[in-house]
Amino acid sequence: MTNLPNILTLVRILVIPIFVVVFYLPFSGAHLAASIIFAIAGITDWLDGYFARSMKLSTRLGAFLDPVADKLIVSIALVMIVGESQFQYVSAPNSFVTIPAAVLVIPAAIIVSREIVVSALREWMAEIGKRTSVAVSWLGKVKTLVQMIALIVLLYCGPNTNAVLIFLGYALIYVAAFLTIWSMVIYIKAAWSDLIAHSEKP
Repeated sequence: MTNLPNILTLVRILVIPIFVVVFYLPFSGAHLAASIIFAIAGITDWLDGYFARSMKLSTRLGAFLDPVADKLIVSIALVMIVGESQFQYVSAPNSFVTIPAAVLVIPAAIIVSREIVVSALREWMAEIGKRTSVAVSWLGKVKTLVQMIALIVLLYCGPNTNAVLIFLGYALIYVAAFLTIWSMVIYIKAAWSDLIAHSEKP
């Protein structure tokens, strides 16, 4: 069923190729433009949820597409950032300090791994009729907000971006990774009794 929330979600998916192409365009404002597109996508994520609740337009299609759209754009943004050239900042006149992009692999791997684990957990809990036990918590929402801000900052950063902004992006992505682990532990804890329960014999 096509409605406003579903349309916003579909737009978020369809804009991903544009987002990727813009990021790699050879002009000085490419990273800024990509970060703006990513920010707008994040806003549509909030809007589709708001409209679905306030206008009672929730559908099964929307429930499926919304997390897919979120995970796609976040995972792709992480891949793009990790694959970017080393960041550089001026430490003194004519002197540069490089920060290996590999430093971002740790939080990126944590975030992607968590999404895989929690998605599998929710699918399994849905199969046994206990999907609400691992519904999105307040901590998950905070994690998402911090993660989005971190990615917006890092997408904007380039080889010669101000050092303060670069380190802010790095700090935020590590905070997001920590919140990611924390929220995953909460979800697993909520489902633990079902996970360790013995299967019923046919």
